[in-house]
Amino acid sequence: MTKRIKVKTLLGNPVLGSDVLVKGWVRTKRGNKNILFIALNDGSTINNIQIVVEVALFDENLLKEISTGACIGVMGKLLESQGQGQQIEINAASIELYGKSDAETYPLQKKGHSMEFLREIAYLRPRTNTFSAVLRIRHAMAFAIHKYFNDKGFFYLHTPIITGSDAEGAGEMFHVTTMDLSNVPRNPDNSIDYSGDFFGKSTNLTVSGQLEGELGALALGDIYTFGPTFRAENSNTPRHLAEFWMIEPEMAFYDLADNMDLAEEFVKYLIRYALDNCSEDLEFLNNMIDKALLERLKFVLENEFVRITYTEAVPILTSSGKKWDYPVSWGTDLQSEHERYLVEEHFKRPVILTDYPMSIKAFYMKQNSDGKTVRAMDVLFPGIGEIIGGSQREENYEKLLGRIRDLKIPEKDLWWYLETRKFGTAPHSGFGLGFERLILFVTGMLNIRDVIPFPRTPKNAEF
Repeated sequence: MTKRIKVKTLLGNPVLGSDVLVKGWVRTKRGNKNILFIALNDGSTINNIQIVVEVALFDENLLKEISTGACIGVMGKLLESQGQGQQIEINAASIELYGKSDAETYPLQKKGHSMEFLREIAYLRPRTNTFSAVLRIRHAMAFAIHKYFNDKGFFYLHTPIITGSDAEGAGEMFHVTTMDLSNVPRNPDNSIDYSGDFFGKSTNLTVSGQLEGELGALALGDIYTFGPTFRAENSNTPRHLAEFWMIEPEMAFYDLADNMDLAEEFVKYLIRYALDNCSEDLEFLNNMIDKALLERLKFVLENEFVRITYTEAVPILTSSGKKWDYPVSWGTDLQSEHERYLVEEHFKRPVILTDYPMSIKAFYMKQNSDGKTVRAMDVLFPGIGEIIGGSQREENYEKLLGRIRDLKIPEKDLWWYLETRKFGTAPHSGFGLGFERLILFVTGMLNIRDVIPFPRTPKNAEF
């Protein structure tokens, strides 16, 4: 019995004259009363395999039912192609129809579709060239992330998705409850009584695995987390999702300089992996989506990242002569327009910005001796701005506790985190890389909704 062969394998190592079995979805069908040409794709590659069908050899009704979107299996002989556009083709000996596709209502017709329309049919958009390319690259990047950290001796730590703490202190979290929302129990002061809830306390979907990751690093040395995170932030922008994936390494005995070294090495490794292993998909996206994509990827690879402090960056921005949408002064949080100016116009290289004002950064970042700044770092890329955010963590118990109290973060939610600073504390650092931000950069796509299979955004949780 002939075993199915994937189109990618077939195109990569064709054995002319051999009998092959391929299965996939019909992209196009054209021809005349004597001969048909079917372009078949099985998702393994952006390239189709051409099926040549001699009409007289097949049942007329079967051939009528094979239309764009239909799923078929084809047995035939692999031959050198006589036509243009492909080197090999399959001369069909038998065809099995697995699933018909109504030609009148199939949404993916042979024409250009807008990204907005394709989001409405996210259950079918992986069949397009663009989205199949993006999803194959997404897989390759996920694999490369695990490979990179495994090869460096890091341990993959699974941190909880349901949590009782707010890692960022921002309060923009999704509540998790089994209570009857039409009859929520109340305490005498009218606050919600969580004692009868599933966990017996207020719980949420996590915004980050970092705090638990730090606990892992303070026992295992070097760990990383890679999983879904959630932000109940009402942002309808091309750069925000309510559900996204984060990579968060945490390293014991790393200072800020070590952290920056790792971040630069890490993202360069991922881009090199993409260029080495996703060349056909990247070339397609470079031609169809962003003509500067490959150039930008190589730009990051070929340049050392500039490292400057926030305090050094502010005068560069204020003296730039640019009219900013968001004015800059020391103490303000930098926006994407400022970050991109530093990378694309001023330095013309990726930038790592460090030592931000304490007032605009999270409670867990290590305080500098000036009393005003913390050992934070943001990695800034062309076309996107911040792609990585991280810091050296505050290992001093008193300073960490003081910061938590200053920000009025409930100590009862973080007692376990504080305890690590009592029992064998150590200098440690880490960072977070938003996976979808990485995929945006690597693919050249313009909207973060188009680099995740099923985007979750305000007022949208379809599929």
